[in-house]
Amino acid sequence: MLHIGCHLSVSQGFLHMGDEALSIGADTFQFFSRNPRGSKVRKLDIDDMEALNELMKKHHFAPILAHAPYTLNGCSQTAKTREFARQAMADDLRRLEYLENCRYNFHPGSHVGQGPEMGINLIADMLNTCMFPEQKTTVLLETMAGKGTEVGRTFEELAAIIDKAVMNDKIGVCLDTCHVFDGGYDIVHQLDDVLMTFDKVIGLDRLKAVHINDSKNELASHKDRHEKIGEGHIGLAAFDAIVNHPALRALPFYLETPNELDGYAREIALLRSLQRPE
Repeated sequence: MLHIGCHLSVSQGFLHMGDEALSIGADTFQFFSRNPRGSKVRKLDIDDMEALNELMKKHHFAPILAHAPYTLNGCSQTAKTREFARQAMADDLRRLEYLENCRYNFHPGSHVGQGPEMGINLIADMLNTCMFPEQKTTVLLETMAGKGTEVGRTFEELAAIIDKAVMNDKIGVCLDTCHVFDGGYDIVHQLDDVLMTFDKVIGLDRLKAVHINDSKNELASHKDRHEKIGEGHIGLAAFDAIVNHPALRALPFYLETPNELDGYAREIALLRSLQRPE
């Protein structure tokens, strides 16, 4: 069965998100670790997190995904912004230790004119500062569309960050279908070739999650504008191939499409209907 969920709000608590996921036919979900456009974080409620752990065990959830705030930029040219990124990531990783089945995803950041090499070095340094040997949580670098000075627009840039990370056994990748398509990887006509390239450059063993989104823009647009499944330039036929690909079908998928809860329920049912028996 396809492991799939969507982005839910943590405002009403972790157990509430688990119940909400079940109500729309999901067996996983994604949430922001803190205010996505700021720094405010929800008060730590260990009992609530443990209640979610029990619900996830009972209903056989796939790993859930904590998404770092968009304001986290560990390769900013501004020291204050870099320091916030380090503090937020370190705090997030400590808090997530109370969840038994969770991964942590973040946008690598934007080098803002310093150049990709400097950006890569700063991101790796942030990871080396924030990660700790006993952590349970796998950290995921997200593939980016290449908007502005984003780092992570190519598989090679992600691989360079991983190579410089000391604890890279705890680092993986989240492949965003909209981002890689907008970034120039043709997952519509050349999915096998894209995944072969990923395997050669990064290694498919590091691919831990998929953000499954259509795109409002054409291939290599570098725009990063998500669309509902089957209503964009990626199209339903490509998603059929994606959810059935041997390298992808067992991974957890997370919708980030422009939808409300009922829309997510329809998309989850649609994508599940596409997946064929092995």
